[in-house]
Amino acid sequence: MNIVLIGMRGAGKTTVAKKVAEKLSRPFIEMDDLIVEKEQMKIPEIVEKHGWDYFRDLESEVASEVATKENVVISAGGGIVTRPENILALKKNGVIVFLQVSVDELLKRIGDDPNRPYLAGKKTVREDMEEVSEERKNLYLSSADEIVDTNNKSVDDVVIDALEKVKGKI
Repeated sequence: MNIVLIGMRGAGKTTVAKKVAEKLSRPFIEMDDLIVEKEQMKIPEIVEKHGWDYFRDLESEVASEVATKENVVISAGGGIVTRPENILALKKNGVIVFLQVSVDELLKRIGDDPNRPYLAGKKTVREDMEEVSEERKNLYLSSADEIVDTNNKSVDDVVIDALEKVKGKI
């Protein structure tokens, strides 16, 4: 059974997934890296050149591919929940863990990172984060098998919480 981490960009999916994989001696998969590798372009370039729909199509392809893996830890892109088929594919062979985080905490973590394109086309990073977080909140909650609050917690504490939540399911 796979462990799939979902949540907003900046929630800590990649960092936590790597540590969970290490603790369980399992392979780690970063879905965004697979998309970048497949397209030979960074995500902002893909979005600028082809648009968000094209990127989401790539994300769905990668979700279908990684869903066939066994006993891996997957860091999914923040928008994986925007298409129900992605979650259905990943749930077939995985436990989905939502790393929940506040917008204030997200802003502390990622600031104005140029590698993270605006998702809602807002004027400020805060406005963008607030809108996207609100839009996706119920999608994350309904997709998750488990929820781990990451606010004001160290990476190690989040890893411990995540492992505790999935114990007996993997």
